[in-house]
Amino acid sequence: MKIKQYLSAALLTAATLSAAPLTSTTAVHVKPSATSPVITVLNAGTEPTPAIGVASALPKGWSAIELNEPHEAYIANRDLTKELDARPGSAFRTLPKADAPVLSTMQPGDQFEVTGYHGKWTQVKLTKKIIGYVQGWSGSAPAASVALNTPAASNIPAAAPTPAPTPTPAPNIPFSPSPAAPAAMTGSGAGQPVNLGDGGSSALPRLFQGKFVSTRSLLRPRRPYDYQLNDSSGQRYGYVNVSRLLQTEQIDKYIDHTVTIYGTAKPVEGTKDIVIEAESLQLH
Repeated sequence: MKIKQYLSAALLTAATLSAAPLTSTTAVHVKPSATSPVITVLNAGTEPTPAIGVASALPKGWSAIELNEPHEAYIANRDLTKELDARPGSAFRTLPKADAPVLSTMQPGDQFEVTGYHGKWTQVKLTKKIIGYVQGWSGSAPAASVALNTPAASNIPAAAPTPAPTPTPAPNIPFSPSPAAPAAMTGSGAGQPVNLGDGGSSALPRLFQGKFVSTRSLLRPRRPYDYQLNDSSGQRYGYVNVSRLLQTEQIDKYIDHTVTIYGTAKPVEGTKDIVIEAESLQLH
């Protein structure tokens, strides 16, 4: 009887923890703050995996998720052996800079592949579970109903009464109030600008692919940026800032074509949108 109840409780728990899909394109941050570096961007409809056992309290509106796909990262050359093995505890950073945010640290069992060299830094493809943070996602879908397959109450034999334990006198200990709950982790909050004064060290450069379209139209108000990248369903994946590209680049030849953009993603202040700071633009 108890085993059956435990199994039923486990099924109920599993149903409760089923992930709800994202309703819009969502940036995944290194920390629960809109100004922290962006690890990756998830499309609408993606079902993130909630991170279980995250000890720190999170700011309101933030959730922790697990990212299991390979991650682009950088490790200092001095932290690698001659066999190109990373020393335990070595930091994998988001950029080849000593002050760049730490994406993760080397732990037993972690795997990575060397993909390039940048002076005193080695670029790697890191394969391990990373904890990221998203804003505005509920974290779980409504619990599905699970029928409890238990015998009818009439068929359950009555349990023998358990004698009440003999009360033990309480020791004479002075009263002490319970410790206060730990304070929630504080962040800068949404709406704060991302500092790109160091050339973009507050975000992780990566590749983005989609249809490059113009946002300019006489029939609607001016958008924050003149271009955007659409996904395969025609929905906006993110705006595109082309101000970093060479002035001789003929942007119009890319409009309404599938392109690959190399750049960094950051939130658009005061909105749920993101913008890709394009460093290069190529026809796919």
